[in-house]
Amino acid sequence: MTKTLLVVHHTPSPATRELLEAVLAGTHDPDISGVAVESKPALAATVTDMLGADGYLFGTTANFGYMSGALKHFFDTVYYPSLDHVAGRPYGLWVHGNNDTVGAAGAVDKIVAGLALVKAADVLEVTGVVDGGVRERAYELGGTLAATLME
Repeated sequence: MTKTLLVVHHTPSPATRELLEAVLAGTHDPDISGVAVESKPALAATVTDMLGADGYLFGTTANFGYMSGALKHFFDTVYYPSLDHVAGRPYGLWVHGNNDTVGAAGAVDKIVAGLALVKAADVLEVTGVVDGGVRERAYELGGTLAATLME
């Protein structure tokens, strides 16, 4: 049976787009099978998407010490309808900021704790330029989440 990994992201900048592409490449690693990946911009993802997924990857910019408004809107939309229905499902997170990611990562951590999601990988926090090492870590994040869902 195929499992679904939902990737919900806000990627308005070239750096966040690079991270998304590396994460998605990791989810499609040749060693991974039986996992369907659905990538949705945060403003387009729905409660149905959330409830239908077996695991999650969230990506956001760090804006003024907080997650993007788009990702916050997603969580505001899905939180109560998903409560008690997604507990125990794995998640991962990447955050990109120009100089700080702590507040954004912490805000997402609080929300996913309320949903009782289970962290499947360390948060990928990136400041500044996305280089080869960062792309490799993003690939590993995507691969880790997808592999977590393999049977």
